[in-house]
Amino acid sequence: MTKKYYPASDAFAALSPPVWRASTVVFDSVESFINRKSRQPDGYSYGITGTPTARLLEQEIARLEGGKHCAVTPSGQAALCLAVMAFVQGGDHLLISAASYGALKTYADKWLARLGVEVEYYPADISGEIADYIRPNTRMICLEAPGTVTMEMADIPAIAAIAATHGVMTMVDNTWASPLGFRPLEHGIDLCVEAATKFFGGHSDLLLGAVSTNNLEYFSQLRETQSIMGLQTSPEDCFLVLRGLETFELRYRRQSENALVIASWLQQQPDIREILFPCLPGDPGHEVWKRNFNTGGCLFSFMLKQDNDSAYSAFFRALKHLPLGASWGGVHSLIAFYPAQMQRDRIFPRTDRAIIRLSAGLEDPALVIEDLQTALHAYSEALR
Repeated sequence: MTKKYYPASDAFAALSPPVWRASTVVFDSVESFINRKSRQPDGYSYGITGTPTARLLEQEIARLEGGKHCAVTPSGQAALCLAVMAFVQGGDHLLISAASYGALKTYADKWLARLGVEVEYYPADISGEIADYIRPNTRMICLEAPGTVTMEMADIPAIAAIAATHGVMTMVDNTWASPLGFRPLEHGIDLCVEAATKFFGGHSDLLLGAVSTNNLEYFSQLRETQSIMGLQTSPEDCFLVLRGLETFELRYRRQSENALVIASWLQQQPDIREILFPCLPGDPGHEVWKRNFNTGGCLFSFMLKQDNDSAYSAFFRALKHLPLGASWGGVHSLIAFYPAQMQRDRIFPRTDRAIIRLSAGLEDPALVIEDLQTALHAYSEALR
């Protein structure tokens, strides 16, 4: 392995990447200024498409993904929207997993559909049956595995192979597995999206997204769309993600191990109805996960034995260690709640019951288990 450092000049080099802050790029001649757009997709023409700090991060993420190109965005949601808006237009048919990130579905339903895009959802645990949903005007299939909150497992390589035979683009939100658990580009996927807010940043203190690809034509279109839409990413946030990537693998391994310990303990508790976690044997998606993925993430969900609002309130009031909040993937464990009505309103719902989602952090899992044990006792008492 070569030495990793960042030379600023012959007289200075550092282990930390430099932070280049700039909006305006200056040019040596009027000719180069007139032709500045020709510097894209990876050159510098204006700060909106990034500075050398962003390029360092893009190169590192592309390397992790086993890809050639990457564009970073101000958030994971911005990355999902960029991946779609760069290629889908009125008259196209867009397929989206029913368990995709909620904001992507809202964007499709409230914006893309209004612009003439035919939006259709498919079951989140689909495999070769995706062929039944493809139409002559299908432009893209959006995947996420496992699904947000409900954790269904789609067979991504099988879907990618079928899409390729029909000339349909594919995009995967790979945030749960990360490139350590799965590399979609190596399985025929065209665009791989990561919410770098989660594992890559790792400390719950920034927002950032990334879209990676091996296709230069697709990448050029992504960069052009990023420029037109003004999806510039803060160089300070790029620096923080570069710093987070230094410990990414260590954090990921520990958090994944902790998640498995906590989920296995919960599986034995009498107040638990079901654990939604493809890493566990017996989960409906376990065999697909085992076949395609190298390891699991830190995020899983579970359902309690009865839906009871008072008992749920008692459960969450009893928690002392686990904070309640959205997002996940940071060094601190985190818990979230998704009411039953939210599940009933879904297309192709996995359940009609409320779901609790847990993100395992770096703490000793015994601390989390102790907190959950107290909360489950409070829940059980409230049911009496």
